[in-house]
Amino acid sequence: MQISYQKIYSRNLNRDIEFKSYGHAGKPMIVFPSSGGRFYEFEDFKMIDAIAHLIDRGLVRVFTPDSIDSESWYNYGLPSEERAKRHNQYDLFIVDELVPLIKEQTGWYGGFIAHGSSMGAFHALNIYLRHPDVFDATIALSGIYDARFFVGEDFGYNVYINSPVDYLKNIDDPYYLDRYRNGDIIVCVGQGAFEAESIRDTRLIGDIFREKNIPAWVDFWGYEVAHDWPWWRVQIVYFLERLLEYRGMI
Repeated sequence: MQISYQKIYSRNLNRDIEFKSYGHAGKPMIVFPSSGGRFYEFEDFKMIDAIAHLIDRGLVRVFTPDSIDSESWYNYGLPSEERAKRHNQYDLFIVDELVPLIKEQTGWYGGFIAHGSSMGAFHALNIYLRHPDVFDATIALSGIYDARFFVGEDFGYNVYINSPVDYLKNIDDPYYLDRYRNGDIIVCVGQGAFEAESIRDTRLIGDIFREKNIPAWVDFWGYEVAHDWPWWRVQIVYFLERLLEYRGMI
């Protein structure tokens, strides 16, 4: 497998960001770390091993940028709006800096997949919904989709535009709705240990998808399925294989 490490300076974040890439060809998938995770987490927890058969066949190419959650949502020394503004800078880094770099390096100019587990699922679904012109698929596992989880009820505009269960209800622009309806949305959660908050938010976001007539695969796995990497390894293989098959790539 072709693996590379890169570090780039982000003008939006005013700092270096590290990331790794895995594979030589295929649809790009940007993977966001879980809470407090780093760019090497996806590899360390053997998620790359789990989908190596898809990477090696040139069906998907994985990119794992660092998060800045400790500077944004988990920076409790800042007011909630300042935390959300810092996240917006990260959002701009992904869309305006990382994605163009990936396009230049790979020659891929189609849609990207956004993926993550736990906190990474929040990032994956949120960036998909905010930028359906960049991402045409998302696989979000065991996520939180209500920004109150991070900031409580201190809820200003910048928090609102990063809280999918809030802003999605109010989107009526056909530009966004048409892209959602033609994209591939996968949201999954187990019903075992440590999944309570994610179950709640998955139900909420699933209800909104139905109300908006947005096709989405919202899947609740069994009561033995915990909020942990062994299950996410199973889930990413299951859903990524089916996504690629549905798109005629397998």
